[in-house]
Formats: sequence, C-alpha cells, structure tokens
Amino acid sequence: MRVLSYAAGRCVACRTCEEVCPETFFDETSQDKSRIRIHEGRETHRAEFCNQCGECIDVCPTKALARSRRGVVRLEDPLCVGCLSCVGFCPYAVMFWHSDEVVPFKCIACGACARECPEEALEIVDVEEPLPLGA
Repeated sequence: MRVLSYAAGRCVACRTCEEVCPETFFDETSQDKSRIRIHEGRETHRAEFCNQCGECIDVCPTKALARSRRGVVRLEDPLCVGCLSCVGFCPYAVMFWHSDEVVPFKCIACGACARECPEEALEIVDVEEPLPLGA
C-alpha cells in the first residue's frame, strides 16, 4: 500500500507541508485544511496524517470510504452524507473536518508535501502493512 512516511529527526517544523497540502486540494493556505499537521516538540517534532489503516472504512454507513488499487483509503464525495462518523471513529484522529467543507478529508498519500519538503522529512513509500504514525 502507498503511504506517507515521516522522519521526525529531519523535520525542522517549517510547515511547508501544511501550506502545500491545502493549496493542492482547496486552493488556499489554511492550516486548518491541511491533511498533515506538525506538532513542535523540544527535541523532535511530530506529524499527524493518515497511515491508511482502514479502520474508518467499516464505520461509514454509506460505504463512501474504500481502498484504492494502491491501498490508499479514499473518500467518494458523492456517497458521503457528512455524518462525520469516520472523524469521530478514527483511532489516530487524522480524519479531519472543517466547517467550510461538506465532507471530511484525510491524507491520500499524493506526495505533494513530500515533493516540497526542504528537509526531505516526508516520503511516499510502498509497504505491506500501515506504518505506525511517525514512522
């Protein structure tokens, strides 16, 4: 499956990823609409994004969530009724919602943030099983 990988030791919390992501999907630079969130720590930083575990798929009452051929959990907007069950159920709290949007959103491992990361702290990789967050 295709996932985003994060190297905390390389991250300098420049937040380029948090700017590129909403520009890519919403044509704006609202940090609240980023599918990746960086949390600064004293010694290392932490990133939050979907690891494609798929736990949200079974909770969706309209089957709007499903795996793509590459193993990425995708939301089919036309099927989503905006119930936000997936947001509340996500064990990693990385299914996001914003009041400007009708449907929730999450990382789909598109690679836009990885391509723009000046420290190469982000990378798209293919794995057999979801990576633990921060890996």
